[in-house]
Amino acid sequence: MPTYKAPLRDVRFVLNELFDVAELASLPGHEEHTPDLIEAVLEEGARICENELFPLNQPGDEEGCRFENGVVYTPKGFKEAYRTFREGGWTGLSADPAYGGQGLPNTVQFVMEEFTSSANLSFGMYPGLSHGAYNALYRWGTQELRDLYLPRLVDGTWSGTMCLTEAHCGTDLGLIRTRAVPAEDGSYRITGTKIFISAGEHDLTENIVHLVLARLPDAPAGTKGISLFVVPKFLPGPDGALGPRNGAFCGSIEHKMGIKASSTCVMNFEDATGWLVGEPHKGMRAMFTMMNAARLGVAMQGLGLGEVSYQNAVAYARDRLQGRSLSGAKAPDRPADPIIVHPDVRKNLLTMKACNEGARALAAWIGLSIDRAEKHPDPAIRQEAEDLVALMTPILKAYFTDHGFAAANLGVQVHGGHGYIREYGMEQFVRDARIAQIYEGANGIQALDLVGRKLPQDMGRLLRRFFHPVSAYIEERMEQDAMAEFGLPLMRAFGKLQQATALIAQKGLKDPDEAAAASTDYLRFFALVALGYMWARMAETAQARLAAGTGEAGFYETKVKTARFYFAKLLPETEALFRTIVAGAKPLMALEADAF
Repeated sequence: MPTYKAPLRDVRFVLNELFDVAELASLPGHEEHTPDLIEAVLEEGARICENELFPLNQPGDEEGCRFENGVVYTPKGFKEAYRTFREGGWTGLSADPAYGGQGLPNTVQFVMEEFTSSANLSFGMYPGLSHGAYNALYRWGTQELRDLYLPRLVDGTWSGTMCLTEAHCGTDLGLIRTRAVPAEDGSYRITGTKIFISAGEHDLTENIVHLVLARLPDAPAGTKGISLFVVPKFLPGPDGALGPRNGAFCGSIEHKMGIKASSTCVMNFEDATGWLVGEPHKGMRAMFTMMNAARLGVAMQGLGLGEVSYQNAVAYARDRLQGRSLSGAKAPDRPADPIIVHPDVRKNLLTMKACNEGARALAAWIGLSIDRAEKHPDPAIRQEAEDLVALMTPILKAYFTDHGFAAANLGVQVHGGHGYIREYGMEQFVRDARIAQIYEGANGIQALDLVGRKLPQDMGRLLRRFFHPVSAYIEERMEQDAMAEFGLPLMRAFGKLQQATALIAQKGLKDPDEAAAASTDYLRFFALVALGYMWARMAETAQARLAAGTGEAGFYETKVKTARFYFAKLLPETEALFRTIVAGAKPLMALEADAF
């Protein structure tokens, strides 16, 4: 059976030592959110994830969701766990207290999303979708809609979905056919079918609030003709009391590779009553509020699965006896050495560890930036933080989920044949992790977003929010002998990233295929440099703690050694990526379509 313990010590290092989470208490609305309070909240969050959610993960995968007579039933134990989760206030962790939320920083929400995803990704989908619906309605809904829906989404008695995809179109939402016809009372009648709707129907909440993209009769073609509507499962009265069933029905659920305890539904809207969210024909702008938050949430799913895969791989490698160390027996009193002595096993484990911890640090940087963007009193600082979040969103979504799948596969490899057996739980992590690379915008789409939108925006303004602090950091540390082993490789990789950026910009102006051909490699290149920046800072912080003799020498020495592994064994991948970017589009585009 697999196990899981929330990585609280590493989270404390990232929030309190690498960064200074105490700065959050200086932001308006967060005055009470001191490091001690945040730590207490996360300790309780860890407890519920370890003790309530994780034990349901394997059984939930084996049982899956059940669809009978239009109703979806979640696996045994999910309703009780959701009630505990909801009553603990976790569905409104970072929501506005004006609507019953806890009002905690987004940084804390990020950490809890990692814990939840490690413990039970399928379960986490339900409150995760509700949080996205909350964000969209909070930003774009009328006061009347906010007052009606937000308190119930926040307290978890109602849940939310996002209904975008149709059978004939996924990423290209300009092709959607779902239509919305105005009614005399100011509402709209929604008709159409949506597919792949996570949490579209289930038995966890009293009501389900669908946010649906549809076209008005006078809508222009393409994405400029899409509007967003809120369509509840049950029509609520002004006081929130549930009325008659709306014309929103689940037609079937998908039988999937993974996340089997999360209901993925075909949703049929049959003259359903809905209300406009935001302005007519501006639905994509409103939906992107939900989608961008969801993409960062999916990034944390990748990290969460990478962490739980690592923990179980380490436990197995320490316990499994197989062969002898090539340099001599390390456990001569036992019939064989534990497999953790073997270099290839250690390489797999260190790869998982280094990427997990680097990603956790990068996520904290972006979480803190979201809080600054929302709350900081200085408009210039708010704008800088917002720019950094916008730039890094596709990078986090794509890289974290690529890593989560890779880490789960490495975990299977460490387990050998036992990794292929259901009992050990590793194969579920692989199956669950695979979807994260696809939904909320496939990772190739994230790469196109990075090179096509984020890089050229306002003459590279977003890029400067990353390039400037990294450049300044390298310049300041290059003269410090203790940092040379980290600063020099970071400087080289960062220099190559700048060259690749200029090359893509230059070639992309002449031929869009050149930018597109480089996009996936460029995003990975960018992510590796970003993790390098985090690892240099973590190594510096750990070295300072060791020099000061503050205790926990083992923890800080491990940080420094893991940083050395990252710079010696993982960051050099950027050299190969640079060469593939320079190779351009021709090797990809030269082959005629009928020659494949």
